[in-house]
Amino acid sequence: MTIDRRRFLAALGAGGAVLVAGAQRAAALDRAGPGTGAGGPSAVDAWPARARSGAVLPPDWQALRTRLDGRLLLPADQGYGEARLGYNELNDGQFPAAVARCTSPSDVRACLDVARGHGIPIAARSGGHSYLGYSVPAGGLVMDLRPMARVRVRPDGTAVVGAGARLIEVYAALAQAGRLLPAGSCPTVGIGGLALGGGIGVLARKYGLTCDRLAAAQVVTADSSLLEASPDSEPDLYWALRGGGGGNFGVVCEFTFRTEPAPGLTVFSLGFPAGSATAVVGAWQQWIAGTPFEMWTTCQLSGGDPPSCRIVGCYVGAESEANQLLDQLFAAAGVQPSTRSVLPKNYLDAMKYMAGCANDTIAQCHLVSEGGVLPRSSFVAVSRMLGPTALDAGRVTDLMAGRTGVDLLLDSLGGAVSQLAPDATAFPHRSSLASAQVYASATAAGQAAVTESVDAVRDGLAELGATGAYVNYIDATLPDWGRAYYGANLDRLQSVSRRYDPDAVFAFPQSVTCG
Repeated sequence: MTIDRRRFLAALGAGGAVLVAGAQRAAALDRAGPGTGAGGPSAVDAWPARARSGAVLPPDWQALRTRLDGRLLLPADQGYGEARLGYNELNDGQFPAAVARCTSPSDVRACLDVARGHGIPIAARSGGHSYLGYSVPAGGLVMDLRPMARVRVRPDGTAVVGAGARLIEVYAALAQAGRLLPAGSCPTVGIGGLALGGGIGVLARKYGLTCDRLAAAQVVTADSSLLEASPDSEPDLYWALRGGGGGNFGVVCEFTFRTEPAPGLTVFSLGFPAGSATAVVGAWQQWIAGTPFEMWTTCQLSGGDPPSCRIVGCYVGAESEANQLLDQLFAAAGVQPSTRSVLPKNYLDAMKYMAGCANDTIAQCHLVSEGGVLPRSSFVAVSRMLGPTALDAGRVTDLMAGRTGVDLLLDSLGGAVSQLAPDATAFPHRSSLASAQVYASATAAGQAAVTESVDAVRDGLAELGATGAYVNYIDATLPDWGRAYYGANLDRLQSVSRRYDPDAVFAFPQSVTCG
């Protein structure tokens, strides 16, 4: 059995029964990179005209197959039907022209050499969790980086991570070396999309975003050059890769991250009684802004009559300290939780807990079937970024009234995230109190109605002052999406894009070059 992030958090809020019973695995979707579908353009015609202008002949796929030693799948090939799929089933109508399994930067360069200039979309895929499917472009070439998944921890504590590594693999390798990296909670999300868009996660308030830990990146640019981006080499590219979004500036094949020693952690889940959502959300916003950097929480509102509220979190420190801070929240809200679970964990066990696979092996946390295919989900999700001040909790709760099946997930920021200036990296939302993700399961038949409801919550949050958005929750119908994702950093990002991809080889409907 697999569960998505919304149901997983609901189970935690109900007292952790899912974990205790061993019903494993959350597909948390949290920090996936760009992706087409769900209400947005998905065909080749959606790509900017300059990205496909002058196309006369298709790429020489047989030549590429030869250069890749046969690791190229075309629609008629066995295995293509599975290899083409991303995580979100709503994007299953997208059929790439080819999927290349890349094992090295040389393979990526070969793909670009053959496909560049033929007017087709070209995209890299790390974990495949792209919300809208931009990493599996219709009629285009998918460079599947999954084979590049090695994780090495050096004696100095830096970690060299292949772009195709999934988070659970990164966590396991780091834990073995006694180190940690702040990142997301979904075990099968790829490190590539997560880090390039910023990397909001359960240790962010203590250790910063994933992109804040990036020391260097090995990048293949649109002209097939292999570059190292770091503070001392290609510094503008290095800046853009830290929050500028996946797929915009080149194909990152390898990341080098600065890590930290892994301390003991405390995880917790809290459920609150019916009718208390407004009080809890109001108190939570004030409380989280004043807690030590060691405290991270997500406050979840589930739509209904009335909406319900749950809080799940991770504290860097002892169980007793976490309980003292939680008691302060309850006192401020004037509400005691109806369910309360607070548990000490080591780093790896805490990450497995947050992933919903606490009772599984690392292999089981991969969620891979015998055929090598990830169980998938069908959903619509959008985002906003809260400002530095609290929103009107009553109006937030009102947005969720009657919206059964829709969840609003408020992931706390501040702390270490706020210690950098908005233009220090490409991620601009340094003063945000929290990110807001609006999420709902959806079928293809019911997608339009679900999208309308989810978008209404998103737009309602904007009216309350939450006007930014998170590029890793990429959104096909987001108004003024370039400024929402990147704020004042958009102009510099576009300049970097023009420098490293002047012919818009990597263009897609919401690429920086189109913003």
